[in-house]
Amino acid sequence: MYQPVDKPVQIGVIGGSGLYEIDGLADIQELTIETPFGATSDDLLVGSLDGVRVAFLPRHGKGHRISPSELPVRANIWALKSLGVKSLLSFSAVGSLREGLIPRDFVIPDQILDRTKGIRPASFFGDGIVAHVAFGEPYCSHVSKIAAEAARQVGVTVHETGTMVVMEGPQFSTKAESLFYRQIGGDVIGMTALPEAKLAREAEICYATVAMVTDYDCWHEEEEAVTVDMVVANVNANVANAREIIRLAVPKLTQDIDTDCACRHALEGAIMTAPDRYPENKRRQLALFLDK
Repeated sequence: MYQPVDKPVQIGVIGGSGLYEIDGLADIQELTIETPFGATSDDLLVGSLDGVRVAFLPRHGKGHRISPSELPVRANIWALKSLGVKSLLSFSAVGSLREGLIPRDFVIPDQILDRTKGIRPASFFGDGIVAHVAFGEPYCSHVSKIAAEAARQVGVTVHETGTMVVMEGPQFSTKAESLFYRQIGGDVIGMTALPEAKLAREAEICYATVAMVTDYDCWHEEEEAVTVDMVVANVNANVANAREIIRLAVPKLTQDIDTDCACRHALEGAIMTAPDRYPENKRRQLALFLDK
């Protein structure tokens, strides 16, 4: 296991659109981590937040350089796992598919509908090692509960359940697509929760998303269709609240770190391939997960 820090960093945060740093992070190390899956979105920042060691990664890179379909998600999750991360809180800008979820509300989704197009590598496995992890509950209930509690403390309107539709992008939806997503049960729509959630589960990391509503996609007849200007304005308004949520959630995530959770045993019974049939190069690539 590659360990570029003196002791494991058990809490991770992934910042989405507009969230490229954490306020109040002290004693910062900037780490360039080489992974078997290539380079990460950017250097990872490891530092202390109110005395708790945290690893932070801007999902799209500083300056927002990487499109949703091009994100090196396997590298990002592998790098966080290599540091020792056990609980991971991600932030994403999303569109609302419901009247009751208004711009600048926060949603803690508990389900996902995958509408990506299969061009994003969605598993660490394959190439000779087959694994089928359970994904019926795609988000960790422990991390989600802590995130919702922190959002309530901040004073934002927070919805503690919801179904996240994940589309390919980078274009926004057509109106027909937006109406279809409403019909099939979507509550919010974004472009980055997958394969991030699937890979976090394979890495046995407890993972949850804080979805920050920026717009009504394009289904709402009485509201302006989504534009970049609209998204950026509402992202900027949401970011201050997101940073405060991080500050409040991190100590609670640390207190919860030893709670037994099914997420941290996701590979038990999931690997179908007999160990003596592992290809040696693939075994080395997955040693971080297999050696335990």
